[in-house]
Amino acid sequence: MDILERQSIVVATDEGLHVLDGQGIGRVDELAGRAVSALARDAAGWWAIVGGRELWQSPDARAWSPAVTVGRRKATCLGTSPAGLLVGTASAHLLRLEDGRLAPVPAFDTMDGRAAWHTPWGAPADVRSISAGADGAVYVNVHVGGVARSTDGGASWRPALDIDHDVHQVLAPPERPGLVLVAAYDGFGVSEDGGDTWRWENAGLHAHYCRAVALAAGTVYLSASAGHHGRRAALYRRLLDGAGPFARCRDGLPEWVADNVDTGCLAARGATVAIGTEDGSVFASTDAGARWAHLAKGLAPVRAVAFA
Repeated sequence: MDILERQSIVVATDEGLHVLDGQGIGRVDELAGRAVSALARDAAGWWAIVGGRELWQSPDARAWSPAVTVGRRKATCLGTSPAGLLVGTASAHLLRLEDGRLAPVPAFDTMDGRAAWHTPWGAPADVRSISAGADGAVYVNVHVGGVARSTDGGASWRPALDIDHDVHQVLAPPERPGLVLVAAYDGFGVSEDGGDTWRWENAGLHAHYCRAVALAAGTVYLSASAGHHGRRAALYRRLLDGAGPFARCRDGLPEWVADNVDTGCLAARGATVAIGTEDGSVFASTDAGARWAHLAKGLAPVRAVAFA
């Protein structure tokens, strides 16, 4: 795989973890047959949610071992922050890894507006994504509960975006303090003041239902479809600071991507971009999304992709 001569892609699926590199695709034997639903990386190495109930760790994304049991609530997502590794759970709770154990973040359970969090189908809301900015602010996306922000290491929280926008992913790029991006039911949202004010930029999209967002080298990548069932799903790109519309990524991709390119399944680093799909495919581009190569197929449904 010439496209991966200088870097690897870690792929989490419903039936294990895989690493794609210049030699091909390799399976992580320790996690074969196990559902891996989320990935994160910090100074200590890699972290993964396994089976919704365990947190596993690796120094290099290739050799993995169990680190800690999550507890009674299913883990839903991971996020690194200056205050430590954060784990989002079902029923919209937040845990932090402290001295080898997962401890609740109490202030998150009492923040204003929590009583209104919900799902359209009547179940309790879950934490869906977590991102920390260069200024130390932490943003937590609840589905459906908008975006919560903490600027004091989790000691206090306040709403940064209300629940009416039905956010699917929040991203605070580390290289741009104060910048916050969201992929939401009503499109692509941008805040340049840490979530105090927002604008919505959907020009060029064939539909406004967005599930995943990434930013690298000044280019935004966004997945959009006609609805939550993934009808007519496609990938778009645009310069973050440009005034033009989003342009659809086409060369090397299917006419319509299988289902939504979901939260966590879109990653970008420099000019390299990767997506994982519900039908077990991985696509990547090394020219900022202009042309794509089909790197893997026949995997179990992909739940996360990340660059090693």
